[in-house]
Amino acid sequence: MKTGKFIPLGNHSDIKIGYGTVDFKNLKTVYLKLNSWLQPTNLDENFDSIIVKTRREIKNLLYELNDTKFKKQSIVDLDIRTKGIKKEKRSFMNLEITLFVNNQFDIRSKDTKKNINNIIIKIIDDCLDNKNLFNFYKTKK
Repeated sequence: MKTGKFIPLGNHSDIKIGYGTVDFKNLKTVYLKLNSWLQPTNLDENFDSIIVKTRREIKNLLYELNDTKFKKQSIVDLDIRTKGIKKEKRSFMNLEITLFVNNQFDIRSKDTKKNINNIIIKIIDDCLDNKNLFNFYKTKK
């Protein structure tokens, strides 16, 4: 019997966003999923260190959230292949964030959807879009 749930939230700044859980009946974690194709605007940067700094910024942003539904700890998995990164070539970005919940709540409610959407938009605006290092695209071409 399938107890997991994924709820797509559409796109924001050409980044596909959504959230879900492995078990919505016995809720312990909620994962946020963001993915997009990105193309660098400048090749002079060290992309490995930028990814590490961005991951750290996302963790700090989540830690400072004053959301009573979620605990302070989180897992941030930012996956961008930096090996063959080129200015004319798009690379796939996958960001998955695991949030641990304080208590049970309805994952499908409008209030939860709005709350999680606001968290995702804050992550995009404050940690991903503000660097002007990448242009985001919905597709590879």
